[in-house]
Amino acid sequence: MRIACDRPWLGVDLGAPHRVLSWAVHRPGLVSAQRILWREVRDADLTPDLDVAPWLAAELASRDESGSVAMLTSRDVRRHNHAVARIGGIEVEALATVGLSNAERVGRRREPDPAGWGTINMAVRIGAALDLPALVEAMTIAAQARTAAMIALGPVLSTGQATGTGTDCIALAARLDGTALPHAGLHTALGEALGRACHDAVAAGVRAWMQAPPPLLGRR
Repeated sequence: MRIACDRPWLGVDLGAPHRVLSWAVHRPGLVSAQRILWREVRDADLTPDLDVAPWLAAELASRDESGSVAMLTSRDVRRHNHAVARIGGIEVEALATVGLSNAERVGRRREPDPAGWGTINMAVRIGAALDLPALVEAMTIAAQARTAAMIALGPVLSTGQATGTGTDCIALAARLDGTALPHAGLHTALGEALGRACHDAVAAGVRAWMQAPPPLLGRR
């Protein structure tokens, strides 16, 4: 995973095309991609009449990045956190940006604050090929790790302990070459490495935000 930050862009080069599963704004679903990008946004970008997906597509096209998977964040992209875990011969890397001005308790939504659109965005590279069921299982572990970090370190809201934000996104990438692993559970080396890398990247971001939350919510 090669990381490049050139604000308002943060990018990850996976080194070769990977199978990427996400619900990102640009190229969501199950796709083949070599790069995963963040685009930092501000109030000036997000006008009331803006159609976000075409706007982001045009921004990417201007950089010859239409084939990349891309997410949006209001967090300063320079405040990213990278973690690596290697277990049983499998390496997993996670890169996260964490903004919590839009924090939520699962099952207890609040009225969105238009001045606060934080998010937890994470790109994950698995150094192995996975079959589709294992890739879906791996996504649940990445989300579980993010949630565990939030429960341990995140803010307490009027609705209870925050478990995420209203606009979180995860882009999970697995290699295309090699024998595909059929499982990614918590009891496997892959599951352990995946959970550790994702937890550590998000936890570092949550700690940083809690220690120094932005003075203007939704602007960092």
